[in-house]
Amino acid sequence: MANTLLMPKATAVWLVDNTALSFDQIANFCKLHPLEVKAIADGEAAQGIKGLDPVMTGQLSRDEIAKGEANPEHRLKLSDPKVRVPESKRRAPRYTPLSKRQDRPNAILWLVKNHPELKDAQISRLVGTTKSTIEQIRNRTHWNSNNLVPMDPVTLGLCSQIDLDLEVQRASRGQPAAAPTGDTLLPASMTETLEVREKTPAKDDDELDADAVFAKLSSLKSTATDEDEDQ
Repeated sequence: MANTLLMPKATAVWLVDNTALSFDQIANFCKLHPLEVKAIADGEAAQGIKGLDPVMTGQLSRDEIAKGEANPEHRLKLSDPKVRVPESKRRAPRYTPLSKRQDRPNAILWLVKNHPELKDAQISRLVGTTKSTIEQIRNRTHWNSNNLVPMDPVTLGLCSQIDLDLEVQRASRGQPAAAPTGDTLLPASMTETLEVREKTPAKDDDELDADAVFAKLSSLKSTATDEDEDQ
C-alpha cells in the first residue's frame, strides 16, 4: 500500500496553526493548492475542521518539521508507517470450473423459480453468469430450455449456502410481509368502538319445588290405581 497522508485538510489546519512552514511546503505535503492553504490560514476555508497532529499519528517527525522551518525549500517527507495495511483487491468475477459450467443454466432456473425476489445481478454473483443468460432462461428463450432441470446451486457447488442466504436476505428487504393466514385478532382500531355488553345470567328454570314434585307423583300414583280398579 502506498504511504499516503491521513486527513490532508485536518493536517494542513494543524500545520498552519502550530508551525512556521510556508504555504507551499504545507500544500506540497498535504497535496493541496497553495491558495487553499492560504485560505485556511485566513480563516476562509476549513473552518469546521479540527486540526490533526501528524506527529501524533506517526506520519511526520519533529525533526522533519524543524528542517522545513529552517529551509523554505525543504520538502517534507512522510515517515515510514509502523503498520502497513494491504490494499483491498477488487473482487474478481466468480470463477466457475469447466466441469460445472454446464450446470449453471439449471441452477439459474432453480433460483428463478424458488427465489423470484432475487435480481439478475444477485443471481450473476451467485453462479457466475451473465444477465443475458438469466433473461433467456426467465423468458424461456434459452437454446436448451426444453432440457433444463431446476437444480440447487448449493448442491451443484456453484455457491455456498451462506452466500445464497445472504443474497435472499438482501432481496427481501423492503418487501411487504406475507399476509397472515388463519384466524387472527382484530386490530385495536376496530375493537375500540365496540359496545361492551354484559351477559345476563340465565334464569334458573331448573329449580325444583319439593311440593310440586310430590303432588305430581301422587297424581300419577292415583291415576295408576284407578286404571287397575277399572280392569
